[in-house]
Amino acid sequence: MTERELLYVKTIADEKSISKAAQKLFLTQPSLSKCLQGIESKLGTKLFKRTNTGLILTFAGERYYKIATDILKICNDFEIEISDINNLKRGRITIGFTNYLATQMLPVILPMFKGKCPNIEVFISEKNSTELEHALSLGEIDFAVMHTSPIYGVNNSLNNVDFYPLYKDPFILAAKKNHPLSQYAVKTDGYKYPKIDIPLFANEPFIMVNRGQRIRQVSELILQKANINPSIALITKSYETARRLACQGIGVTFVPEQYSRIFTGIYEPDYYSIDEKYSAYWTLCIAVQKNAYISKAAQLFIRMVSERYGSNILDLE
Repeated sequence: MTERELLYVKTIADEKSISKAAQKLFLTQPSLSKCLQGIESKLGTKLFKRTNTGLILTFAGERYYKIATDILKICNDFEIEISDINNLKRGRITIGFTNYLATQMLPVILPMFKGKCPNIEVFISEKNSTELEHALSLGEIDFAVMHTSPIYGVNNSLNNVDFYPLYKDPFILAAKKNHPLSQYAVKTDGYKYPKIDIPLFANEPFIMVNRGQRIRQVSELILQKANINPSIALITKSYETARRLACQGIGVTFVPEQYSRIFTGIYEPDYYSIDEKYSAYWTLCIAVQKNAYISKAAQLFIRMVSERYGSNILDLE
């Protein structure tokens, strides 16, 4: 089995289609089909079977895929180690970001990093937090900048992933200007915005993001602790869409305080702080695969992120 053959089979399995895999590998479909036939002929068994939903792995194919994934990860780690030996004169890192963290952080951190390591290739994978955890557990990315929720905390491993906390970011409630319930908000020491009791909104419609997104998980935890079974006015993928609709009175929504500062000057709702007893926060963190090798380039990028955005500096050597 060559590295090329391992990559071909893994890509076909990931795409569930020879034509899609060929596009991703910059090959023609007949050429990739011929290569696959050669691999199966050499092994003496089929690796894929056709279904109405695409190609799926046979039992032998599942074993091949597992070994291919492990070997390709080992090869990738070795390439990273070689780049370290060459004092970062060449190499690459693949970093996972959630979309809005990429919007906020990359324009700040990436120019600084490229100034120190101009020949290190940087690949960015933008996914939601749940998808990033999965990508890390498979070794598809070197590390991720993401959020974790209070449900399992940042000091535990999950799906073979370790979390290193940087900053605890509170959630706030966004509502239209001069909402009728605003009369119950009270300015309180230690809270940025007037604090309001969440159970007051039990009969208000809520705007939520999609299930599976970390903001939704934290929002549901807050509502659960407030004993609210909300009427959902709308579900959207974008927290910013939810925030702007809350400003227009379609409903109320929860917004991470850090994210509330990304888009300012337009569609400004009233914000309310939430009592800490409702666990209304998430934690910005660096996530890495457990026991994974972390290159010097990755360590430098992580340190830069923690220096700029963290309450503590991370040195993951």
